[in-house]
Amino acid sequence: MGDRLRSEHAHLSLIGDRAENQDRSAILFADGVSCLIVADGMGGHAGGALAATATVNSLSDSFLQERLPLMDPLGFLHRAIGRAHAAVVEIGRVVPIAERPRSTCAVCLVQDGAAYWAHVGDSRVYHLRDGQVLARTRDHSHVEDLVRKGKITTVEARRHPLRNFVEFCLGGTQEITEMTIGRRRPLEQGDILLACTDGVWTSFNDDDIGHPFRSGAPVADAIKWLCHSAVTTAAPYSDNTTAAAMQWLD
Repeated sequence: MGDRLRSEHAHLSLIGDRAENQDRSAILFADGVSCLIVADGMGGHAGGALAATATVNSLSDSFLQERLPLMDPLGFLHRAIGRAHAAVVEIGRVVPIAERPRSTCAVCLVQDGAAYWAHVGDSRVYHLRDGQVLARTRDHSHVEDLVRKGKITTVEARRHPLRNFVEFCLGGTQEITEMTIGRRRPLEQGDILLACTDGVWTSFNDDDIGHPFRSGAPVADAIKWLCHSAVTTAAPYSDNTTAAAMQWLD
């Protein structure tokens, strides 16, 4: 698939070995700007699917209602995530706080030959070039902090008992959540932007997650391989597995 940005894009969501798929994703295009979104309804919280749906819908509405191209992409991401948080809080307002729907999210904007991204929780954005990870988001989790400080390896992190616990998310309390907003990242022809939930990346090291994109295969085929491999690797305990990607062709 192509558009005025001369990009190739695809997204896929698999239920894995769970009873319900609480992941959601979207890819949006308007006026020379693209937007990748993934959201993961928090496991163990009632209405996780509702939270992820509200997150993607709110972020999508914010994007489509904005004047494009964006004058301030990083400011837009901050405002849009704040609105998404309020939307998730609203659907859980009548529920006891411990049971309120919650969601992680990752958003990546591409315009004028550059990428801008933001995230809350452990859904990630990767910037890939020639199958290698140039940069990625850092999870809002205790386990990621241990990896960053060199106290455990990425392999040990995948087996850590707290690997599924995140420190920040959308929903729950009314106070605006913590979020991380990245800087402007220039793109080169062939670069890949990948947004995915933890059901994808927990099955791969950073050195391996770009593997399906190295051969020049269509983005849709690479996404399919990535998601199905993640489910197979983690079986019979695989999580919902969702990814959205675009290749910059200008």
